[in-house]
Amino acid sequence: MKFDLVRDDPKSSARAGIMHTAHGDIPTPIFMPVGTAGSVKAVHQRELREDIDAKIILGNTYHLYLRPGLEILQAAGGLHGFNGWERPLLTDSGGFQVFSLAENRKIKEEGCTFRSHIDGSKHLFTPERVMDIQRVIGADIIMAFDECAPGESDYRYAKKSMELTHRWLDRCVQRFGETEPLYGYEQCLFPIVQGCKYADLRRQSAEYIASKGADGNAIGGLAVGEPTEVMYEMIEVVNAILPKDRPRYLMGVGTPTNILEGIERGVDMFDCVMPTRNGRNGLLFTAHGTINIKNKKWEDCFEPIDPEGRAECDRVYTLAYLHHLIKAEEILGLQICSIHNLAFYLWLVRTAREHIIEGDYCEWKSRLLPELEKRL
Repeated sequence: MKFDLVRDDPKSSARAGIMHTAHGDIPTPIFMPVGTAGSVKAVHQRELREDIDAKIILGNTYHLYLRPGLEILQAAGGLHGFNGWERPLLTDSGGFQVFSLAENRKIKEEGCTFRSHIDGSKHLFTPERVMDIQRVIGADIIMAFDECAPGESDYRYAKKSMELTHRWLDRCVQRFGETEPLYGYEQCLFPIVQGCKYADLRRQSAEYIASKGADGNAIGGLAVGEPTEVMYEMIEVVNAILPKDRPRYLMGVGTPTNILEGIERGVDMFDCVMPTRNGRNGLLFTAHGTINIKNKKWEDCFEPIDPEGRAECDRVYTLAYLHHLIKAEEILGLQICSIHNLAFYLWLVRTAREHIIEGDYCEWKSRLLPELEKRL
């Protein structure tokens, strides 16, 4: 993978770039819709391509490993062949999901033993195994196996966890170098910075990760319960160290405001379940504030969902109709809300990129943020 920097913002650390992968180019900053089990919930591939114009989507190693399983995925030619997505894919390592199973997993030096949330069967993820699984899934970008320490971890645990993540990274790098891609195109490995909310640990981790010379680097373990101000501080600490000529991926973040603040601090890639999960619960993001479509005030509002029409559904359907669908628990309502929110998130990062290139990102962001925080 190659990363070209197109423009640095003159008043912040924001930057516009292009990531070149085997399945296409990705302009940055970019938001990546989350397709946990090989599908972005309630959204067709056609809509991802045409309405949303997603340049890259995610799959999850833990979920895909358990179902449909590696035999099926390899027979299909990897996840690209299995789900018909022809653009770039990223897979996270499954670490966050495994470590979320607090009652059903055990961490040790070798790796992490856990029980499936589906049938209770016992499994072991090691750094080597996770590399092998992601080779089979076949994503363009794969993530190192790390431990995501809880946000409230004390210093001692956070340090121990970070050091384990570094040792696991060394094993990931070795295994990745010993193996070949399975489907005729190159994959790249991103290490993950950890260190919880402690600035000195974040610096140590960023320095260790930067020393690996990877094609890109990720920042993990944020937006897990720490105050927002702390998250922003840790991003600044880490991005002061991570190499400028490689993409930086802030994992699992976040709200539209979080994304704009992350971009200002030098982040290039984002993912989050928020646009689809909140959408399925009737919350719409717009450039003028958020809408709870369940509220009665929308019952007889026959205006388009979004007059600016970032997706076809925004122009075709009214707020009153969407209110009816959500109240009636019609599946179409979940689909429309998900498409709208993803289209908005992709509009947000595209527009941020335009303003970085124009040189007025900070001014644009300052005008937009108060609007985003409104409740309509």
